[in-house]
Formats: sequence, structure tokens, C-alpha cells
Amino acid sequence: MSSTVKASAPAAEPREQGPNFIEAIIEEDNRTGVYGGQVVTRFPPEPNGYLHIGHAKSICLNFGLGLKYGGRTHMRFDDTNPLTEEPEFVESILGDVRWLGFDWGTHLHYASDYFEQLYRFAEELIKLGRAYVCSLTAEQISEYRGDFFKPGRDSPFRQRSVDENLALFRDMRAGIFQDGQHTLRLKIDMSAGNPNLRDPPIYRIRRARHHRTGDAWCIYPLYDYTHCISDAIEGITHSICTLEFEAHRALYDWVLAELKNIPPGASVAPPRGSPKQIEFGRLNLTYTVMSKRKLLRLVNEGHVEGWDDPRMLTIAGLRRRGFTPASVRNFAALIGVTKNDAPIDMSVLENAVREDLNASAPRALAVLRPLKVVLENWPAGDVDHVDLVNHPLKPELGTRKVPFGRELYIDAEDFEEQPPKGFFRLAPGKEVRLRGAYFITCTAVKKDAGGKVVELTCTVDRDSRGGEAKDGRKVKGTIHWVSAAHAVDVRARLYDRLFSVENPDDTFLEQLNPHSLDVVVAKAEPSLAQAAPGTHVQLERVGYFFADPKDSKPGAPVWNRVVGLKDSWSKEKKKG
Repeated sequence: MSSTVKASAPAAEPREQGPNFIEAIIEEDNRTGVYGGQVVTRFPPEPNGYLHIGHAKSICLNFGLGLKYGGRTHMRFDDTNPLTEEPEFVESILGDVRWLGFDWGTHLHYASDYFEQLYRFAEELIKLGRAYVCSLTAEQISEYRGDFFKPGRDSPFRQRSVDENLALFRDMRAGIFQDGQHTLRLKIDMSAGNPNLRDPPIYRIRRARHHRTGDAWCIYPLYDYTHCISDAIEGITHSICTLEFEAHRALYDWVLAELKNIPPGASVAPPRGSPKQIEFGRLNLTYTVMSKRKLLRLVNEGHVEGWDDPRMLTIAGLRRRGFTPASVRNFAALIGVTKNDAPIDMSVLENAVREDLNASAPRALAVLRPLKVVLENWPAGDVDHVDLVNHPLKPELGTRKVPFGRELYIDAEDFEEQPPKGFFRLAPGKEVRLRGAYFITCTAVKKDAGGKVVELTCTVDRDSRGGEAKDGRKVKGTIHWVSAAHAVDVRARLYDRLFSVENPDDTFLEQLNPHSLDVVVAKAEPSLAQAAPGTHVQLERVGYFFADPKDSKPGAPVWNRVVGLKDSWSKEKKKG
């Protein structure tokens, strides 16, 4: 009995909306009984790197369709290129899909599971006169095939006999030939307007150890041949892929149609499934790159710390940065499914995690760029413990007591000696509210030899405890603070977008944002020093932070900024 996919920790309630174009196709197929009401999708990554946010969209789409229509979703690795594939990538991909909240049940598959069947199918295509061994080099094959503007021409080896092709193909498998000496090609139509139908290669000689089959094979099938057959073997009903495969659909359908011609009694029976390929627009996100080749360069050349660098838009990087599975699923639902590759602004992804963490993350106080404040009318050694709520929308989370004394730290950005118009924070002679504590007024400014402000002297209104004055007066500014005597030093990584331009191009290494990481030692309320790795928190008026699960240690968390409280990039764009 086949298992049904499951999603753990589901995202927010789905928005009321009509079916997207893929769902409309599935619903029409269900109405007409094309697949007997079954819906079976699959997620088929190549294990040659780490998954990124674009793959997350595909994961959510494929598993989401299985869930919505009571079907199932297969997890299948397209592991046909042993030169680039590693077990590390397999494990990371499985972990990423699980982290997003999806499960494939008993349906974990590999293209390598079907190597023997794929080989036998190829032999049957040779017997049907629909495949031949070509001895052109890869460069010559490419030149002979032409392109959308240049017609193709027949290989001089196209008319080899069935017997000769079978003998050569079997010798290819036996390891008689060198890499690149021969390929097996389909015999379709060299004059076709679609270059994908111009006798595409389907097998190559490649002496390389495979991560699952070892040295059992020295020939490996190519993607366009493998993928459609794997879908059919597994009984996939709807093969969902990105738009760049639209021109490949004719080949997908051709292969499956030709395999139906395998006669009874052959070495392998035709695959029973008849999957339908459907293409959707891939995710194009601003301020990032999603080409595996470019991501690999970023990692291999040391521009980032690794595949899970929190600045990378890999799923591993997002997870380590502090994004939540629900926020990624909500992002995928929000951007929807379309037939085009329209770009999505990075702020949409950032807003998704901001919205999720706003509802769940407890609050705390920390000052990233501390400026000392001395309250001249507060007795030395006198400590108050003010009650601060842990979450303004969740009273069930209660309150905590935060120490308050004569010496405090505020953020340097919350003080201006000569405040511009509209600046409502602290300035000489100005009064502000300290979050949840007291009103203070700046009375003096202390500077170092270079003229930098290093300390403020203030007075405190003891009758304003809790942030409300007894005489009813109001102040416009509220700032955050910590007690200097009780503050703990915590390491905070202020991550920003990896690229400084909206659409990085081929010169992407020159477009890296030099300010994508800033490490500071913050002054924090005592509770932040004991946070467990993997803990989320909102630092009030600062942003959402996450205790790095890799570098944090008991009693010494390293805090990653997940996202700020506001979209500062959009403001900068408007200024420009």
C-alpha cells in the first residue's frame, strides 16, 4: 500500500483563492478520470550540490500537490553523473526536505535504481531502429545538431545496422572503449525545428565510480532519457518541472511513446505509466544568484564560509540564519505558481520570516552599539527590577524581571547632539522613554579627545516607572537599554544581503556586498547569555535573531540576525 505524503507544522491557514494553472490541469484530469483520480508527483534533484530557495519552491509545490489531492510525492535523486555527485549532497537534500516539513514515506528512489532497466530499454530502442551508436566526438555532435537558427545534419554513423549498434552498445557497457569514443543516440529527426529532437545522445561512456553502484557501470544515461522513464516506472501522474524544460517536453513524450512499441516477450516490458509533464516559472529572486555553477564558485573560492553560510540562499544557509520552515512555506504560497519567470523582490522573502517570527519570537533587550548613560539622580548601588512582557501578543508567556541601575547602555544611534528635524530620540535637553522603565532627560555630553561622544549624563523621573509619568505628560521617543552593571557581552552577526545589486550578472563576484556581514559585541540583558542553540528572539527595536546552531555553545550563544524589524533596503531604493 502506497504511503501518503505528510507535512509537519503546517503553515498559516491557506488563503482563499482559485486553483493555479497546474491545479486546474490536475482537477480536470481527476474529473475526466485520466489517472483514475490518482495524483502522484515527485521532487527529483541532482545530488551535486546543496538545495537553494528555488528548490524550496519546487519542494513545496510538488509535496503540496500530493497533500492537497490526497496522493503522494516521491523523493527521487537524478544520480546519473558520478563525476559531480556525493553522499554528502544526498544527506543534505534529504535533511532539507524534512526540515521544510515534508515526508516521502516509503517512496525514496534513485535513478540508479533503474540502471539495468534503462539499459534494457535502450537495447530495445536499438532493435526498433530508434537508436544508434554514434562515433562523433561531443563537439562534432553539437556542431552536426545545429541550433534554432541552423539546421541539423545526419551523423555519418546514423545508418549503422541494428546488429552493429547492438554489438557496439554492449561493448560500450563492457568497457571496451575509451570515454567519449562512442555515444548512443536516439534516431528521431535531424531536420526537426526543435533541436532537442535532433538525435539526442542518451548514453555516454564515463569511467567514474558511482556513489551507489560503485564500479558496476562505465556507461551512464543522460537526464532527458532517464527522467521520463523513471517517472513512468514509478507511476508519476504529473511531472512538474521548471519552464526551461518546456522545449524538452516533446522528447519526454517521444521516448515514452516509442517504449510502448516494445513487443511482448522482449527482455523488458514497456513502463506502464503515462506521466504528463507540466512546466512552471522558476523562482528568480533579487539580490542573489541561484545558478549551481555560481554558488559553487562562491563556496570553492572562499567568498562565503560554506554551503550553509547564513548569507547564502541555500536551504542550509536559510536554516542556519534562522529562517523557519513555516516562513519558507508561506513564501512559496505567497508568490504562487505562474507560467513565467517574473522576478520576486527579496523583501517578499524577508517579510515572510518577519511575519512568522513576529508572532512567535519572545522579546529581549540588547544594545548593538553601546553608548554609556549615567543617571546622576539615581543612587549608586540601587537596583530596580522592572517587569517586561515576553511577548506583547501572547500574555500566556508572562513577564520577566530586568535589572535597572544608575549606569545604562543605550544604542549610539539613539542619540544626536544636534538632532535633525523629526528626530524623537535622545538629545541634549530632550526627554525619552526607556522601554518599559522610566523617562530620562539628557543633561550633559562627554566626548573623547577626538570629539566622539562616549558618555551621557541624564536625569531620571522616578515617578515614571513602567514608562508612564504620574503627571500624564507624553514623550514621543522610546528607546531600548540595558543595565551596565548587569549586561552580558554577546557576539552578534549582522547579516545582510550577499549582493549589492538587484540582479547580479556574470560579474557577480565584483557585485558582492562588502557589508554583508558585520560582527559586533553587543551588551545584552542577562537572559540572552544562556539561550540554547536554535533559539529565536526579537531584540526590541533591533531585529530578529537566532542562536547559531553550529557555533553557539552552552552559555555562549552566537546570535545571527535573521532580518531587521523593517525593510531598510526598500527605503534606500526610494531615496535613490
